[in-house]
Amino acid sequence: MTTEAVPDSALRASIAARFERLPLSRWHVTVRLVVGAVTFFEAFDQLLIAYALPELRGEWHLSTSATTLLLTVGSVGMLVGALLSGRIADRIGRVRVIALCVAVSSVANLALAFSPSLEVFMALRFVQGLAIGGEVPVAATFIAEITRSHRRGRFVLLYELVFPAGLTVGALAAAWLVPLLGWRWMYGLAALPGVLAFVVHRMVPESPRWLADRGRTAEAAAVMTRIETAVERATRAPLPPVPSPSPTAVPGGPADAPASGLRGLFSGRYRRRILVVGALWFTGYFVNYGITSWLPTIYQNRYDLSLSDALLYSTVTSCAGLLGCLVAALTVDRAGRRRVITGCLGGSAAVLVALACFGADTPLRVLAWTSLAAVFFFGSNICLYLYTPELFPTRMRALGSSVGGALNRLGVILGPIVVGAVYAGGSIEAVFLTLGAVSLAGAVVAGVGAEETAGRRLEEVSP
Repeated sequence: MTTEAVPDSALRASIAARFERLPLSRWHVTVRLVVGAVTFFEAFDQLLIAYALPELRGEWHLSTSATTLLLTVGSVGMLVGALLSGRIADRIGRVRVIALCVAVSSVANLALAFSPSLEVFMALRFVQGLAIGGEVPVAATFIAEITRSHRRGRFVLLYELVFPAGLTVGALAAAWLVPLLGWRWMYGLAALPGVLAFVVHRMVPESPRWLADRGRTAEAAAVMTRIETAVERATRAPLPPVPSPSPTAVPGGPADAPASGLRGLFSGRYRRRILVVGALWFTGYFVNYGITSWLPTIYQNRYDLSLSDALLYSTVTSCAGLLGCLVAALTVDRAGRRRVITGCLGGSAAVLVALACFGADTPLRVLAWTSLAAVFFFGSNICLYLYTPELFPTRMRALGSSVGGALNRLGVILGPIVVGAVYAGGSIEAVFLTLGAVSLAGAVVAGVGAEETAGRRLEEVSP
């Protein structure tokens, strides 16, 4: 029987079973490093504006409103990019979108380095945001699709650590480069990772799950065979037998093909999933950026710290968040997604409420309590990059991830706005109480509505 004669449902089930037998190998690590490098530099790019802003304000004599708009336009671009990229990736492929996003981001960075005016800079910031917002959820989708169910959480989350690591390295590099070379050179150097678009195209195969789902059966089978050959070569041992495909792993034939796109996302079992995971994305990043964007200002205005000390204290909190990401990566398979997300959001809520009630009278106490809270909400947020792609089938997996990414951006935008409004009232305790309440709401949503996906095949979770 030729490959083309195999029914789509049978091929999809076969590919899922073939992925399950692949041991972790140098091939997996190489692909994770290549895609991870793209995500790393997208995170780096996201942070550049914060360090260019002081020079931009002086060079272009920006008002407070213009400064706010300059900061916001990138986040709006990321929101739009997240919404668009999922639908595009479900149509043209995951790898093409990843390569396109890094190329667009690189070109935008180069153009930003030569921006002659505020208006041009803002337009380019929007384009850069489209690329950053588009790449991250699609990359998470791709990594999930090439990973077997056993220890999928650990594998995916160790990859996802590159994003917060990129933010941290970006902060350190930009703090050194801007005073030394100026903001234009910083953006010029940030264009260099555009070569990764060619590396991705050459070294990263398209997802066989996506190819099979699109009816490209010959390509799906050929790519899967190349992956198996690469893994066998890397491990220097024959692969285990292919396990029997699950009879419930995929839908039936074309006659009963289920809905896809936005219609499919908001129908049947997936409606509840998208509402739950969307609420988790929003609440988690509302708290994250509500805290991290205002901490330097709070340290300066409330506790009279110098700018350098305020930035140092804030950096310590972000580094504590990295520790939370690592702990989540190492425990998410054993404890399960639902428990980790619920526990982390609940822990964040408890710490922030305790800070509001007992600990906000000195900067060191704020540092200690917010750093502990960061361990929790960073751990919860990174789990969402793993959990969201697991909740949706291949035909709309990237779209579901991108809707989550869009609600992430909405939280990023609204969190600092709400915290700023509360802080303007003069009560620092009210700020932490508000953030604690939002975190508690997320914990309740996760505890009541989240489904467990640990240790299950993607096709079993989302037929």
